Amino acid sequence: MESGGLTDPVLVFDGDCGFCTTCATWAERYPRQTLASGGWEAVPFQFADLAGLDAVAGGRGEVSRERAEREVLWVTPAGRVYGGAQAVARLLMRSGGAWAYLGGVLALAPVRPVAGLVYRWVSANRHRMPGGTPACALPRR
Repeated sequence: MESGGLTDPVLVFDGDCGFCTTCATWAERYPRQTLASGGWEAVPFQFADLAGLDAVAGGRGEVSRERAEREVLWVTPAGRVYGGAQAVARLLMRSGGAWAYLGGVLALAPVRPVAGLVYRWVSANRHRMPGGTPACALPRR
């Protein structure tokens, strides 16, 4: 964040989760490299200024530790907050090229519920995914 605002979107993820960190690193390396990419920043929620990001989003509690523990967040300079599958969709759309088409499909109304279900399943099982460890398991509610 610069001078109280964002210049580029921020991807907030769980830096304690090996699977999440691997996914964020992959996204920084591959989709970001397209020519149309407008830039974005990936930050583990453990090191992010969550209160500052929430202030950018209007201070409504949309960006919180509790939410970031459960799903990846995409916070835009305009103050929009997307979570889970829709955060992934926005990241892909921002990346341009073929990635943008994939992100656009994930954002389509008929696809959103299915993408959300798949995201929640992966999130609930991230400790079993490649790179995942027992530390990746979500806290019990």
